[in-house]
Amino acid sequence: MLHGMAGSDPALVTLVLGDEELLADRAVSGVVAAARAADQAAEVHDLFGGKVDPGELTRLSSPSLFGDRTVLVIRNAQDLGKDVIAEVVAYAGNPSDDTVLVLVHPGGVKGKALVDGVKKAGAHVVTVNKVTKAGERLDFIKSEVKRAGRGIASDAAQALLDAVGHDLRELAAACNQLAFDTHDKTITLEAVARYHKGQAEVSGFTVADSAVEGRLADALEQLRWALGTGTAPVLLVSALAGGLRGLAKVGGAPRNLRGGQLASHLGMPPWKVDRVRRQLNGWGPEGLSRALQAVASADEQVKGGGADPAYALEHAVQTIVASRTGR
Repeated sequence: MLHGMAGSDPALVTLVLGDEELLADRAVSGVVAAARAADQAAEVHDLFGGKVDPGELTRLSSPSLFGDRTVLVIRNAQDLGKDVIAEVVAYAGNPSDDTVLVLVHPGGVKGKALVDGVKKAGAHVVTVNKVTKAGERLDFIKSEVKRAGRGIASDAAQALLDAVGHDLRELAAACNQLAFDTHDKTITLEAVARYHKGQAEVSGFTVADSAVEGRLADALEQLRWALGTGTAPVLLVSALAGGLRGLAKVGGAPRNLRGGQLASHLGMPPWKVDRVRRQLNGWGPEGLSRALQAVASADEQVKGGGADPAYALEHAVQTIVASRTGR
C-alpha cells in the first residue's frame, strides 16, 4: 500500500535522503509533479522541520471534505522535535490515502530516529548523496545535456567540467545554457571552448555595457549566463544602475570641459569618460529617466519585493534598450 497508489501515483511516504541539494530539490519536485498529475487540485504544504509543531501532521493529513489530495513536504527533517518524529514514524506505518508525505533529510546522526523509523515503516527512499568523483560529475553533465535533448562529446564534457567547476547547480545551469545556445545535435569541444572563451568572464559590467549600447540579444545572453553561474542578482542591478548613472554624469557635465579636466570634474578615469561618451550616442534625458526608473523597480524586486529576480532583471534590460532612441 505504502509504495504507491494506482498507476504512476507517487508513494504515500517518500524519504529523500542525502546532502546534494540540487538532486534533493529535483526529487521533491518529481513527487509533487506526480501528485498533481494524478490530482490537479492537490494542495501543497512546504514546511521546515524546526517549525513543525506536534499535531500539525495529523491536522494537515486529515481527509478533506472535498476529497482533494494533500502533499506535505517537510524539509530539514533532521530538525523535527522528538514528539513530532514519533508522530511522523507512527503516521508512516499507517498513512492517509489522501496525503503524499515527502521528508527531506541530509543524512548524518541528527534525526536518525526519523530515518530509521520511516524506513522500517516501508517508506520509499530516494538517495541523493554528494557527487564527489570526477567520473560521477561527467556522468551528471551527460545526463543534463540528454535531458535538454542533446548529446555531448566526452572531451567536451571534460572541458565543461574544467571550466565551470564542481558545483552541481552551476554545472546544470551551464549544460542548459549550452544546449540552448548551440544548434548541433552533439555539443563538441569546439563549442564549449568557443562558448567559454566568450562567456567565462561575464560580469555585471559586461551586461550593463551591452544594455546601454542597445545590444539586447547580447545583454540577455550575458545576463542569463551571469545568473546561471552564480552572480548575485543584486550585483547585476548595481552594475546596470552604475552604467546608467555614468551616462547621466557624462551627459550632464559642463560642455566647456575636455579631456583631463572633464575626467577630473567627474571623478572618472579618462578611458572611462571616453567609453561613456561613445555609449551616450542615442540617449536623451527622457529615455535615461525611464531606464533609471526601470532599474530602481528591479532593485526593489530583487531585494524582496518580487518573486522572480531573473524576470525583473530581464525586464529592466529590455526597458533600458527600448529607452535608447538612437540605433
